[in-house]
Amino acid sequence: MNIIIVGAGEIGRHLATELSREAHSIRVIDSDPQLVAEMERGIDAKVICDDGSSVHALAEANIGECDLFLALTSKNTVNLMSASMAKVMGVETVASRVHPGLQREEWIFDFRGHFGIDHMFSSERLTAIELAKFIRNPDSLWVEELAQGKIELQQVRVGAKSDGAGTALKDLKAPERTRVAAITREGESFVPDADSLLEAGDVATIIGEPRRLRTLAEQLQEGGKRSEAMRVVIFGGGEYGFALAQMLESWDCRVRIFEKDEKVCQELTERLSHTTVINADATVVAELEEEQVGKADFFVATSSSDEDNVMTCLQANNIGTKNCLTIIHRADYARAIGSSGRHFGVVAAVSPREATRRDIERYLTEEKFYVVKKFTAGQVIETTVEKKAKAMGLKVGDIDWPAGSVLVGLVRGLNAIVPGPDDVVEAGDRIYAMVSPKGLKKLLKLLH
Repeated sequence: MNIIIVGAGEIGRHLATELSREAHSIRVIDSDPQLVAEMERGIDAKVICDDGSSVHALAEANIGECDLFLALTSKNTVNLMSASMAKVMGVETVASRVHPGLQREEWIFDFRGHFGIDHMFSSERLTAIELAKFIRNPDSLWVEELAQGKIELQQVRVGAKSDGAGTALKDLKAPERTRVAAITREGESFVPDADSLLEAGDVATIIGEPRRLRTLAEQLQEGGKRSEAMRVVIFGGGEYGFALAQMLESWDCRVRIFEKDEKVCQELTERLSHTTVINADATVVAELEEEQVGKADFFVATSSSDEDNVMTCLQANNIGTKNCLTIIHRADYARAIGSSGRHFGVVAAVSPREATRRDIERYLTEEKFYVVKKFTAGQVIETTVEKKAKAMGLKVGDIDWPAGSVLVGLVRGLNAIVPGPDDVVEAGDRIYAMVSPKGLKKLLKLLH
């Protein structure tokens, strides 16, 4: 694909490097001569020293041949303007990185619709979503997010004494707008229908709105509902820590944030309703001990320093915290710590750069659909309903969905739901579906 990236900072440089290795044609625009020089030495791509919102720069980058446009600077104005210009100039897919504060205002104003942008995200919020899923679902085998966290996928093992064992899906009293999308039994996986039975020991892939999905997970697993609120300590009150605390406040979590900057503490206290803000330095083990951090269920390091993040996790683990999560800004370091970190209590290391790459990579296709996740039984795909589609204008319950397919998500504007039988499919809707290889072609015929 022909890809233009505006911004050669941490996120832009990482994306450009990774995508150039995959034989894509990459052009990078940045106004900083030093960053441009570093990029020219580091990757096989055309690098242009100019303003990314300049028509001249876009023309020099061959905007007319661009398939995917990524605005990845740290400035909202540059990103929104350049992405909007690229869309008007004929680029099929444009994505813009924005500050998390702007993304939080989407419920007030439709930035994507106003600027004609296909996808808008903040790397801070993507990272917080990655961290939050480990805390919200500690007993799940695997967790993934759709529609920027509004829909969730989990894999859980069906317990012998659970509500699901020996039950047909049509008889399972699952919460509204949740689905069992795939079942793995003795190494064999399949996309189920309403008559399929769940058995003890099955690994069920379940999908739904996060809060409702937790109820379904508890139904299927042994042990029942968690009796106590999760205790979470966050090191660092910057945008990553704030975004994570905000997500966890509504999830029956008791959250505390360590932040050594008194002014930031005051701002956090004003912006967070149910989080305890502690003005202290979490890199000092005596401070952790005084606040009894060893009794926390999770310790999460979200500061801007990779070294401080790793060391505070080690300290928290040494005084008793069993589960530690950390942000590691360098993607290669994050992979190393992620693979060996459990030896010293680090459950996961999340890289903002990698979180952004995973969010973007589904657009790296020339097909009319994106593969969100592959399973043995099939794959979760994302596609857009076209105006002349057979399913357009029909209720979900009236559509003859092909065997081997389960509709798991519908996104319209800023709203994302797991659709019920009375929801109507409209042109322009983004559809998520679990589909087997045999059912893929028939499903696409319904939606295109």
